Amino acid sequence: MPVIILTTLGASADAAAFARLLVDDRLAACVNVLPPMTSVYRWKGATEEDREQQLVIKTTSDRVAAIETRFRELHPYELPEFLVLSATASASYVEWLRESVGST
Repeated sequence: MPVIILTTLGASADAAAFARLLVDDRLAACVNVLPPMTSVYRWKGATEEDREQQLVIKTTSDRVAAIETRFRELHPYELPEFLVLSATASASYVEWLRESVGST
């Protein structure tokens, strides 16, 4: 089943390198790195504002646990965004996803 995982990294982080690792490790078929944006959020009782980059990670549901493990190793945030969204896709796109991440 196709899924989309959302996460953010600080605007000064090398998000492309982070994305490349996920693709090279065959955890993701594709990662979109969006331009820096302003994020406003509540953290430890205070309202914070930071520049961040959104990553849109396209993968399969059977790779989610492995990606979450890799996040714990790589992600610089104490509590990284890790939102997993179920998706529907064309049969040919799902086939490409599976081939790209080595899913069965």
